[in-house]
Amino acid sequence: MKDKLWHIISGSLVPAWLAAAVILTLLHRQVPSSGWLLVHLLLLGAVSTAILIWSQHFADTLLRHKALGDRRSLSWRLSVHTVGAIAVMTGMVAEWYPLVLVGGSLVGLNALVHAAVIVGQTRGAMPGRFAPLVRYYIVSAVMLSGGVILGIVMARLDGGGETYERLFIGHLGLNLLGWVGLAVIGTVALLWPTVLHTRVEGATVAAGSTLPVLVGGLGLLLIGCLADQRLLVALGVLIYLVALGRVLWEGIGHLRRAPAVTFAAWSLGAAQIWFALCTAGFGLLVALAPSWTAAAAGVETVVPYFAIGFAAQILLGALSYLVPVVLGGGPAAVKATAAELDRGGLFRVVVVNGALTLSLLPVSSTLTVALSMLILATLASFLVLFTRALRVNRRVRALPLARVAPNQRPAAPRPRSTGRMLAAASVLLLTVTVGIVVDPAAVGLSTVSTQGAGSSAAGALAATGHTTTVAVDMVDTRFVPDRIEVPVGDELVITLTNSDDMVHNLVLESGVVSGSLEPGATESVAVGVIGASVNGWCSIAGHRLLGMEISIVAVGAGDSAGDDMTANGSGHVGHDSAATVTSAAEDLDPMAEPDAGFEARDAVLPPAPSATVHRQTLTVQNVETEVAPGVTQTLWTFNGTAPGPTLRGTVGDVFEITLVNEGTVGHSIDFHAGDVAPDAVMRTIQPGESLVYTFTATRSGIWLYHCSTMPMSVHIANGMFGAVIIDPPGLAAVDREYLLVQSELYLGAQGREVDAAKVATQVPDVVLFNGYANQYAARPLLAKAGETVRVWVLAAGPNVGSAFHVVGGQFSTVYKEGDYLLKDGGSTGTGGSQVLDLAVAQGGFVEVSFTQPGHYPFVSHIMSDAEKGARGIFEVLP
Repeated sequence: MKDKLWHIISGSLVPAWLAAAVILTLLHRQVPSSGWLLVHLLLLGAVSTAILIWSQHFADTLLRHKALGDRRSLSWRLSVHTVGAIAVMTGMVAEWYPLVLVGGSLVGLNALVHAAVIVGQTRGAMPGRFAPLVRYYIVSAVMLSGGVILGIVMARLDGGGETYERLFIGHLGLNLLGWVGLAVIGTVALLWPTVLHTRVEGATVAAGSTLPVLVGGLGLLLIGCLADQRLLVALGVLIYLVALGRVLWEGIGHLRRAPAVTFAAWSLGAAQIWFALCTAGFGLLVALAPSWTAAAAGVETVVPYFAIGFAAQILLGALSYLVPVVLGGGPAAVKATAAELDRGGLFRVVVVNGALTLSLLPVSSTLTVALSMLILATLASFLVLFTRALRVNRRVRALPLARVAPNQRPAAPRPRSTGRMLAAASVLLLTVTVGIVVDPAAVGLSTVSTQGAGSSAAGALAATGHTTTVAVDMVDTRFVPDRIEVPVGDELVITLTNSDDMVHNLVLESGVVSGSLEPGATESVAVGVIGASVNGWCSIAGHRLLGMEISIVAVGAGDSAGDDMTANGSGHVGHDSAATVTSAAEDLDPMAEPDAGFEARDAVLPPAPSATVHRQTLTVQNVETEVAPGVTQTLWTFNGTAPGPTLRGTVGDVFEITLVNEGTVGHSIDFHAGDVAPDAVMRTIQPGESLVYTFTATRSGIWLYHCSTMPMSVHIANGMFGAVIIDPPGLAAVDREYLLVQSELYLGAQGREVDAAKVATQVPDVVLFNGYANQYAARPLLAKAGETVRVWVLAAGPNVGSAFHVVGGQFSTVYKEGDYLLKDGGSTGTGGSQVLDLAVAQGGFVEVSFTQPGHYPFVSHIMSDAEKGARGIFEVLP
């Protein structure tokens, strides 16, 4: 009984890790570094725990000799690994390196202890034909220790740089191909024929003799990473792949003798295919990449397929076979438990592998998300089946019938495989259909006139029957070439390739819309029969403003080439068009009052915290926001607000900022308060990526931070800015302190994003303080007569400065751009100031004391801007 309880408790660790991974996937937008964390929950958590359990179980069985300490020893190892893994993940998410160091050390040392325990077992073991397989577990544990060391050093380097990228590739190689790969090869060599019910001798011959070759390949991989030799890394992976091929070939022989008929066999078989494909991809991406950075980026794309296609399927397949055996309870209980875990087996395998294969195609992010959710739901169904299997095993064991031999009971008919495969194909088709309906551009669907996309309004010319195919590259925010000449009557097909580091698309004024192309993607766009010249552009916000336009010139038309082209691209659709949609500016009423329930953004500025290290996560989010009464815009925000969170400290403080991009396009961040090289920390990161930006405040003042991705004006105008306040030494205490960040809006359609074309005119629709027009006129800022009020002001722009003025008030102190222009009345003691004049990106503060109760308006004294929303009121109480 105690033996069975130990198996249940230890076996529940793996499902617990899997459940945590499922929960994180559902909540990933609320968790920083969710992509990294998800991979480690699966590989360092579930898969590594399973390897520790089953490698010890198989070592006991193959060596016919128990380990020193037996289950108590394994319990301690599982406990140490679990604590270490949790510490690593917590430390990485919290960005606390000491915890990463402690956790990683525990995991690495525990792996070495695990290897030492199994080595000790071999010394007292009886000789056996399967004993060589145990060496795989010993070597794999050593590989984990090496991979952990590289991971600890990577965490210390804090990302970026060629050294980091080389360590990253070595870390993946030792952990994925070493720790997981070798442990799986050693196990599957015996488990695969066992699941298929075939003889196992051939598998052990192949696996036993190839271990030195596999280790040699991994050694070359590590040496190549440390010695800065990428081709040596690729050679190491090739050697590993050749040795792996020999083992897999033996596995194919078993499959020929006994076809797979259970979920365990199907899952194990599919996993081995993904193992080979991912290993080959690993080597090719390293060999063909122009640099370590490109190699690391390429290899990183393989990790999800390794984790899901190989590791997850190996894990679930092995558990489905081994759990019934371990739980036992007699033949009837084992059979009933196995049947429960085998439910919908073929359906589940086809869905997971079909969705994974579809995700390899150049589909949109919308369809990718839909496929990911389908994979998650299908894999998560194992947790339900696992729970049911435990219940069934317990119930059947309690029945007298459980002791009846299985050959005395009729076998339940196995469901027809054709129906299961058709059901899986239907689910995949439905998922793809939903993805296309939600995002038609996902597969390049477009609206084309019956006359052809380039046909003139007068009617289509005779088609020539000839197709002109043109390759167009998207690079450096340009179409190359940006002019295409096509004979009238020809059908045009454009082969688009995105060689840039950001998402692009192609929109033609005729209505043709390509899919959104991720970096590196290629798509063919059928434009149709060309009857007239037509313009095109990228409709991602601001890209057209940067010059990303293309002209298709109809050659041989009755008019001169290009005469029919729309000079201003009035057919433009999407983010940059002011002509095709109604601007929200038409709904703007400068005198409108917000609703009674409106709450203004709190302008009160808290004092600088006492901490000298400030850690903040800034998450890019697209948020539909009301910016004036009855006017909404979809803003790109830091943490959901524009302006973003205010940071405050003193000279010498350290700021550790984690930028997480959960938007739909690439973004970055630039802190004017930091004196750092912009190359790494200010780089653009794509959706789903993150970076850490660390700087030390060396000079005082109020500083702007903003997105620096081009077109910068568009990103700032759409909400991506905020303030950092570094108090000057000796800053006097005042009664009240407020912060006003002035910015501009160039309104697109209601609920849509910024109109990039308007931004270029530098004539805003709205000028506002703290993100909402006239909000402090409707909800005044409070003060009392005789109090000293300090008002920090920052002109965020992107195009318009500020002339901050308080009607009826006079400034006794003016601080601008790091120094006092006037302090306590100046040298005469009676001096005053009326305006704090700020160019774009400048800031400062003023101090004012109101002598009488009343209402004191404050404005930007660029009066047109005040009339556009840059105004408020101080309500001064007695």
